[in-house]
Amino acid sequence: MILSNATAATSSRWWQRISRDNLILGVTLTALLLFMWLFILMPLWAMLVKSVQNRAGEYVGLANFATYFSSNALWQSMGNTFTVGVLVTVVVSTLAFGYAYALSRSCMPMKGLFQVLGSAPILAPSLLPAISLIFLFGNQGIFKSWLGGESVYGLMGISLGLIFWTFPHALMILNTSLRTSDARLYEAARALKTPGWKTFLVVTLPAAKYGLISTLIVVFTLVVCDFGVPKVIGGSYNVLATDIFKQVVGQQNFAMGAVTSLLLLLPAALAFIADRWVQIKQKNLFDTRSVAYVPSPNRVRDSLCFLYCLTVCGAIVLVLGMAVYGSLVTFWPWNKVLTLNNYNFAEMSTYGWSPYFNSLILATFTALIGTVVIFLGAYGIEKGRAFAPVRQLMQMLSVVPMAVPGMVLGLGYIFYFNDAANPLSVLYGTMAFLVVNTIVHYYTVGHMTALTALKQLPGEIEATAASIKLPQYRLLFKVTLPVCLPAVLDIASYLFINALTTTSAVVFLYSTDTIPASVSVLNMDDAGQTGAAAAMAVMIMGSAAGAKVVHLVTERLLTKRTQAWRKR
Repeated sequence: MILSNATAATSSRWWQRISRDNLILGVTLTALLLFMWLFILMPLWAMLVKSVQNRAGEYVGLANFATYFSSNALWQSMGNTFTVGVLVTVVVSTLAFGYAYALSRSCMPMKGLFQVLGSAPILAPSLLPAISLIFLFGNQGIFKSWLGGESVYGLMGISLGLIFWTFPHALMILNTSLRTSDARLYEAARALKTPGWKTFLVVTLPAAKYGLISTLIVVFTLVVCDFGVPKVIGGSYNVLATDIFKQVVGQQNFAMGAVTSLLLLLPAALAFIADRWVQIKQKNLFDTRSVAYVPSPNRVRDSLCFLYCLTVCGAIVLVLGMAVYGSLVTFWPWNKVLTLNNYNFAEMSTYGWSPYFNSLILATFTALIGTVVIFLGAYGIEKGRAFAPVRQLMQMLSVVPMAVPGMVLGLGYIFYFNDAANPLSVLYGTMAFLVVNTIVHYYTVGHMTALTALKQLPGEIEATAASIKLPQYRLLFKVTLPVCLPAVLDIASYLFINALTTTSAVVFLYSTDTIPASVSVLNMDDAGQTGAAAAMAVMIMGSAAGAKVVHLVTERLLTKRTQAWRKR
């Protein structure tokens, strides 16, 4: 009888422990694993299967790949993609390094303004710089004569548009890298009377080399995977991303579209692996004994940095300003009277204003649902007290979306979900479908942001909570979530802005009721309504800027209570 009572008590304690912590963790991890299985792995598998089938769905082995590699036009697209990738990567990395150096290593005035303007292109869809370049250097462009008879429709236009669009991504990485240099190295260089140019080569570049390598990888991946700029201003200069669109939309050849997607997936995956290697190598470059570098005034250096940043910002403002101006012109270039008629989307498009409101709905639900899913998933993986093998598997799956280009993911969704035999086919063509696709597309960056914030929490907090038998879900709401609030707001803002501006992830998935604003820009530009397309792009940019302002204001209001401990 005594043994029976002891067994019952032990069973009761075991059930309580499971119900409070491990049960919740198990349900969370199971739900996240199911989510990743259905919306990441299965679409990629479906695309792989489609690549070895013909139009009738019959297995043909590697015949599609043989056909692909036997086409001179497709080989040319691969060469064009590589050319644009290398050219833009070299130019952007050089420009962004100089800009980041000026922000972090000089005492020039107006740093705050230059920081904002340097990051401004990230608020615009990639279609906007392409449209702006048409107004500037197109066949009827203001500065067409500056090109000396060359055409902006092709390599030049694609390169310029992608340089503008990828610049803020490179700037963020390099700015962070240069800010983490150890001042003690520079003090040693001054003590040894080392010349400035040699200090730059021996101290500055080695300290920032991993950040520079990451920049090269990230920019190259963004360039080869982008669809918007080549589609608008590429002309007859084909790249892999536009080939996928032509195969699927133009020729309805889904099998060859799958083959092209797999080839586009290859450089993105290799770049992702290289970037992961760089992140591992970059550890311990700045430890607790390091001293943050603070620049000292230097009139010549500061003046040159100011002029450099002023020139770069002038180019950014020109591109953004030209898009705004073009959206206000009655009929470019014949009637340049300023008007708001281009913003009357009800007359310019059969969809009217619905794409804009669809994008707002898409961005809102992506930010709300995505932030919850990403943060809870990261919390379960990082702070969970059980199911270690499952958590390790989840961590591996969480970084997969970063290696998958948006168009590839979208095409995989078509193959997997547009199937009557799939119970989830009811999602196809709905707003929920676009929301899920967008969350998956940008999942990894949000996940890494959440992990970074969670890793900053002392392990003693979890240990103390466990010792006083505080349920982990209560610890999450009482301590972890308030402390990590800045990161949560960053994730929400990131998802909202990218959901507004993305084109490649949703270009295959929308229906007439769910068409987003970014795709509407593409359609209006194809129809020759460049002014209306510019107007919609400006609306997207304005909404993204407004969302960023709301994010900053909300963060300032909420962090006064939740982050006061940081200012002790």
